[in-house]
Amino acid sequence: MLELQVSHDTSYAYTTPVSLAHHLAHLQPLQDAQQQLLSHTLTIEPAPDNRRDSPDAQGNVQCHFSLAKPHRQLCVRATSRVRVQPRFAALDAAASPPWPAVAARLRYVARGPFEPALEFALPSPYVPRLTALRAYGAPTFTAGKPVAVAALELMHRIHADLRYVSRSTDIGTPLALVLQQRRGVCQDFAHLMVGVLRMAGLPARYVSGYLLTQAPAEPHDHGQGSAAAGRAMQGADASHAWVQAWCPGTPGVPADGWLDLDPTNDLVPGSGHVRLAVGRDFGDVTPLRGVIRGGGRHALGVAVSTQLWRGGPGLPFTQINPMESAR
Repeated sequence: MLELQVSHDTSYAYTTPVSLAHHLAHLQPLQDAQQQLLSHTLTIEPAPDNRRDSPDAQGNVQCHFSLAKPHRQLCVRATSRVRVQPRFAALDAAASPPWPAVAARLRYVARGPFEPALEFALPSPYVPRLTALRAYGAPTFTAGKPVAVAALELMHRIHADLRYVSRSTDIGTPLALVLQQRRGVCQDFAHLMVGVLRMAGLPARYVSGYLLTQAPAEPHDHGQGSAAAGRAMQGADASHAWVQAWCPGTPGVPADGWLDLDPTNDLVPGSGHVRLAVGRDFGDVTPLRGVIRGGGRHALGVAVSTQLWRGGPGLPFTQINPMESAR
């Protein structure tokens, strides 16, 4: 179990005044039995005229805020302190049900019960149905293989086949091009894995969050010898992204069936990953987005820090340099 402090600074500098702005933020970490939110503050400058916090359909906390006063700069800082426990220390992937049986649970049966996970087996704006995704997954999804074993194998393959190259893509890079070029950033690794799972008929969710720069010691590594304590993490010091694969009935997985997998770093997330929000893809959980009137051109700056909590005052405001919000 670790106690972590995360600061996430976002700034927009506009060349002409913005007269009206409406924004939506997903910047408050999730809370459940394995992740306890100890404190959270969201500071917005200039102060918004209206603000409303509410949960969405997936339990993510979303913050809507509006500014009706002219402004040339917007600064948003989220600071959170979170206690994280490893969620999958008792994972027994080999004891999970066969993946074809899991996929069959989602097929329509007249007057049959509705399975909410079905929503995450369907295509979404950033993760379309692609024949190439099915072909990529074919060597992994062989008959009778346990679903968690297949998901872990897919994670290992994507990590081995794709090269992590910071700023090599942006959110507009098509998934088909990522698969063709075999390089990208964490959101590309996550979207690719989500897409392959869905083409096999399996639900998969996109997770946004944060992680420590170096992997902490975990009680079990699930065969990931490369995930030793102290190993540098790819995608740290920025917003991070990984995947949840639906593996119901798997020992060591929560009752809702969602197993977290980080293909960028080839590991099962433990106490060094902080979950921020879950959705179909990046579009559902964008940390900060909005619509504005005016503004001209703008420069975006993002800075993220994830540290072990050792008490004392909060982190000072960071000098923000332009960079990608998810690397």
